[in-house]
Amino acid sequence: MMRRGIRFVAVWTFGLMLCQVAGSLAADAVKVAVVDQQVVLERTKAGKRALDSIKEFRNSRQRIISADDEEMKGLENALKEQESGLSESVRREKQEQFRKKFEAYQARLQDFNREIQQKQKELGDEYLTKVKLVATDVAQREGYVAVIDKGNEATLKVVIYHSPAVDLTDLVVKEFDKRYK
Repeated sequence: MMRRGIRFVAVWTFGLMLCQVAGSLAADAVKVAVVDQQVVLERTKAGKRALDSIKEFRNSRQRIISADDEEMKGLENALKEQESGLSESVRREKQEQFRKKFEAYQARLQDFNREIQQKQKELGDEYLTKVKLVATDVAQREGYVAVIDKGNEATLKVVIYHSPAVDLTDLVVKEFDKRYK
């Protein structure tokens, strides 16, 4: 919700600045373009490699968690089977061992989730910086004074309507692939 508020303020501020630019240019036409950064990520070679890297990282962590999960299930089943034949002190000791292993398992799961989120953020930030540079160069070359991210259903959709003629996504994808092979 906070991000939406920040984005709304940013879009509103951008709109005011655009009005000022339009007023200062008076007779000149103001050209504004749109780019879908998510499409750029998904369609460029470097973007596909980045997505594959994140996917492989996530899968490697998932394999470890799955193995830990199987171990925990095995320990739990063994504890349940042996529980009736154990003395009270041995049973408590085994339960305590299981509890400690379970806590370690949960901590590892949280650590892996943090690692995955951190890797996604790092790759995303690096990629967005590159997309912005390429989009800026393409926009300047094509004579646009501003470029707005179209957004998508997963994020905040900023652009309600645009003419396909002002969509620079394909040009940005091509330029991105030239620069970042």
